[in-house]
Amino acid sequence: MDNPQQLRYSKEHEWLSDAEGGVSTVGITEHAANALGDVVFVQLPEVGATVTAGASCGELESTKSVSDLYSPVDGEITAVNEEVVNDPSLVNSAPFEGGWLFKVKVSGEPEDLLTADEYTAFAAG
Repeated sequence: MDNPQQLRYSKEHEWLSDAEGGVSTVGITEHAANALGDVVFVQLPEVGATVTAGASCGELESTKSVSDLYSPVDGEITAVNEEVVNDPSLVNSAPFEGGWLFKVKVSGEPEDLLTADEYTAFAAG
């Protein structure tokens, strides 16, 4: 598993890009996608919704289970990835590229996020 160095990671297995114009992109990690199995349904927060770091903001349903999606930061949803809604398998096949989930206008500085190396060690147990 190769976690991109430029991203930051939550202990709930979400990744967060650096903010561009105050907006960051969020997705789940390859580790989480593999643990879920084949994702068959994605429920994302609505554009304009306010999310809270560590709080559930959606769901990912796989052939194995239903898992909550957590926001790694506080902020307002500015976009959701409709391609993932229409083709949930993108979460498995491209978790760091086409399988991104939502964009969030971050309010405040994100806390408790891990570097790629810290997350790799955390995910390894």
